[in-house]
Amino acid sequence: MSLEISRDVPTEAALQDVSPLIETLFGTPQSPRWPVEWMATDEQRSLVSLDRLKIAAGGVTSDQENAHTGLYQEHCVICHGISGSGAGPASRYQVPYPRDFRAGVFKWKSTSRSEKPTRDDLMQLLVKGIPGTPMPSFSILPPSEREAIVDYVIYLSVRGEVERELLAFAIDMLDYDTTPPEEDLRLRLVSTADSAEVPSEMTEGQEAIAEVIDDVVGRWTSAEPTPVPPYPELEGDELAASIERGKEIFHGQIANCAGCHGQGGAGGLPSLDYDDWTKDFTTRIGISPDDKDAVKPFRKAGALPPRQIDPRVLAGGIMHGGGDPETLYRRIQNGIAGTPMPSVEISEDSAGKTGLSPDQAWDLVNYLSEMIANP
Repeated sequence: MSLEISRDVPTEAALQDVSPLIETLFGTPQSPRWPVEWMATDEQRSLVSLDRLKIAAGGVTSDQENAHTGLYQEHCVICHGISGSGAGPASRYQVPYPRDFRAGVFKWKSTSRSEKPTRDDLMQLLVKGIPGTPMPSFSILPPSEREAIVDYVIYLSVRGEVERELLAFAIDMLDYDTTPPEEDLRLRLVSTADSAEVPSEMTEGQEAIAEVIDDVVGRWTSAEPTPVPPYPELEGDELAASIERGKEIFHGQIANCAGCHGQGGAGGLPSLDYDDWTKDFTTRIGISPDDKDAVKPFRKAGALPPRQIDPRVLAGGIMHGGGDPETLYRRIQNGIAGTPMPSVEISEDSAGKTGLSPDQAWDLVNYLSEMIANP
């Protein structure tokens, strides 16, 4: 925050209030809470189940019926870390790095770029894994255990993002500086900070707490897949003509896929760019990822070494997020959150001007499918 706003911002005062507040509201990753008292709707309150969180959290155990608890620690923590930071013990040896859930950004999903994934999106990643990455399939787990892990991933993401937003709110809006602000502005529940109950009359600081929780959790409950028109089943000459049109679009100025993915999708064009998780502590706040001295404090705090992100090799490649036609259409339509992969506007009105028509998007999908299957 200090670097982002170009002034020294002592964090101790904000952390003194936000850290115990987060623990009161959400517990710890090993002993989670779900603060239903602070949620505005039944949908938000039921986003995750506390019973399932308790199955996923804590140390690994099993009983005589082989019912397991501590599922996250058993299956996920070695890569994603205790808090969901993506910096588990095995993380630095993996390409790409495991996901840091705490920023609330997910790449492989059916929703628009700025939205959260749906519950089904996360479940599909557990069932199928992410081909071409170290993320395996957990299809052998009982469905009830996968449901518990999905709940826990959502919990870690909400917990981390609420913490980030409250710290930012404290610095930007509530006059936290070298010392805490006046009592009405402080991010506190009660003087002992040992209760998650909503007071009958809230202070301005407590209203901020409710606002941030409603914003973060509300974006999870409102997430919906972007609509995709029916896939036109083509064969023979019609399919060949569609693929040829898609090839022109791939190499054309509007989609300009070749600009990153290379001619024919063969790759070989390094982007010299980084994903948003690296930009968060480098370019977004004016630090070059190559500046080891400037990056060093973040590395000491747990950040993984900056690593450039390269465009996918499409020809004969492996699609991390899936390669079926509907998924490819959504990748064109939504881009890939957290990465430099942009979206392309798809509508009849934008066709040939700033975007593609739905039929043109399907032509591009057919070309991509052909390129992937027959490089």
